[in-house]
Parts: sequence; C-alpha cells; structure tokens
Amino acid sequence: MASNPSSPAGRDPGHGGEQQDVLVELYAGPRGDLRDLFELAEDSAVQLDAYLDEGRVLVAAVPGVRAAGHLQLVDVDGAGTFELKNMAVREDLQGRGIGRRLVEAAVELLTGEAAALLLVATAAADIGNLRFYQRMGFRMRSVERDAFTPATGYPDPVMIDGIELRDRVWLDQPLGSTK
Repeated sequence: MASNPSSPAGRDPGHGGEQQDVLVELYAGPRGDLRDLFELAEDSAVQLDAYLDEGRVLVAAVPGVRAAGHLQLVDVDGAGTFELKNMAVREDLQGRGIGRRLVEAAVELLTGEAAALLLVATAAADIGNLRFYQRMGFRMRSVERDAFTPATGYPDPVMIDGIELRDRVWLDQPLGSTK
C-alpha cells in the first residue's frame, strides 16, 4: 500500500534513488483524473470510493510528466493530526526520489500549519513500504490485525512480496516542535 492505510498494492515510491527535478504542488482538479495513481496504492475499489475526495492532494511533476505521483492528506481529528491516506508514484518513475519529495513536501506543508502528527498505514506484508516510511522518519505505532479481508472490500488472497496480505501497520511522525 503505497501509503494508504488501506492500500496494500502500493510500492516503495521513491526509496532513495536519485532525485530529479520534482515540482510538488497542491492539486485542485477532479480527483477522478488521478484515479489511476490512487489505484496503484489501493486494492479495494470500495475503500477508494469512500475516501477519494477527502482531504488535500499533492501532485509531483517531473520534466515531461504532469502527474508522476501524488499524496493525499486527510485531517484525522481537527487538532493537528493528519493521515497520509494514499500515495503512489507511477511505476515507470519509481526509485527516482519522487515519493521522498512528496513526503517531504507534505511534512513541510503540515509543519507550516502547526500540525503535530502525521500518521501513515501500510500493509504489514509490504516490506518496501515499511522500509520507505522508516527511512522517511516514521516509527511503528500499532498493528491492526486482519484489516485486509473480503469483508472490508479487499480480494482474497492478496500476496505482496510472497507474504499474504492480512494486517495493517500504523506508523507516525511527530511534526514541528513535537519532533
């Protein structure tokens, strides 16, 4: 799950590769135009339909590509806690620092707004995402067992890196002066 607490399909979106000229901006267009990117990070159409229009979306552009990746931020509690709900980078552009730049831009944006905490959840089976988020400064918070089941809209079975998708791992990163 490229960043999405309910997104097992996402892959390691920028795991320290060479960072190109990446421009990250808030996205104001229709979310449906980015659905292909959202689907890279979400295996459940039911879940995606439920949150596609929530929060704010950052979009990364690189030379020749207007939407190389995206990151969705959702306000969790109205008190400074946000969730990185969905993030993905086009498969042909992964490993070039685009995911890293999206997370950095989200942290900069939220810190400037005096947010206190950024949460992200990913599949326990997705070793690449776990590595990516920890390298970005996130720390383990909790495990939500059996989060990815047919009852919650996910196909059965889903395998990631040879591991059956079942559990969701929550990670967090304090922001600003709470770091």
